[in-house]
Amino acid sequence: MLRRAVAGALIIFIPAFATPAGAQLRPLEPIPWTVFERNHVIEYEVGASRIFGQRASLAGTSGTLTELGNFLLTWRTGRVALEAAGTLARVFRDRSRFADAYAGVESPSNNRRRDAGDYRVSTAVRLTPLEYPLIGVLRFGTRLPTTTDFPGLDRNATDFFATVGGSGRHGPFSAQAEGGLGINGTREKFQQQNVFVYAARVGATAGSWMPTIAALGQINNNGKNVIRGVENLGEVRLGIRYSRTFWLQMEGIRGYSTFSPSNGILISAGYSR
Repeated sequence: MLRRAVAGALIIFIPAFATPAGAQLRPLEPIPWTVFERNHVIEYEVGASRIFGQRASLAGTSGTLTELGNFLLTWRTGRVALEAAGTLARVFRDRSRFADAYAGVESPSNNRRRDAGDYRVSTAVRLTPLEYPLIGVLRFGTRLPTTTDFPGLDRNATDFFATVGGSGRHGPFSAQAEGGLGINGTREKFQQQNVFVYAARVGATAGSWMPTIAALGQINNNGKNVIRGVENLGEVRLGIRYSRTFWLQMEGIRGYSTFSPSNGILISAGYSR
């Protein structure tokens, strides 16, 4: 059963290796660990974010980003979890310019840029036996071409990512970490950029409350010769989650890379069973 599920998922997602990836405004979200850690079958999540000091590389501006309709749907069967996630809409207000806009990027009216966010589909496979306390997971998937080139927030292209991670718990404390490959395309002809994508989080459970701290981002392998639009990303998130069947989470953001935000906040709510 597991072999058939993995083989089917590979048939769906391996073609993404041949497709250039888009420049990403926001880092890749972590593996949806709770479906494996808490033996959930299905999870829904919706939310929004308000992010300040965000750089839009292709537009050459920095400003305030509002994301509306962040969503995540995860369904697990046995060892395999299928994920569909994304952002319905982005509104970016220009505050200052740090570079000329890339060719083809249009100037917005009223300093506001609007576009859809990126959507992604992925498959996560548990690698360790169900009775093991350490959970090992392989995830692979694609980001779909739902954005356009004109606003300069993202790119109308598809990308690929594959990460391997682990999750463990000791008493009230838990920790998760993952790392892997992202294949990012560029606006340059016949160019693509490979990046290392990563995420790590630690948390502590106190009744229905769980404070967390996380770091996530990407690192390119071009040193100082970074192709525009695939710069390093990195941010710390400090959060608190109230969790029962329905849950609510709030996270504060602090960027530590030039093209990550100065600060921001994410709010989300969901249902698990």
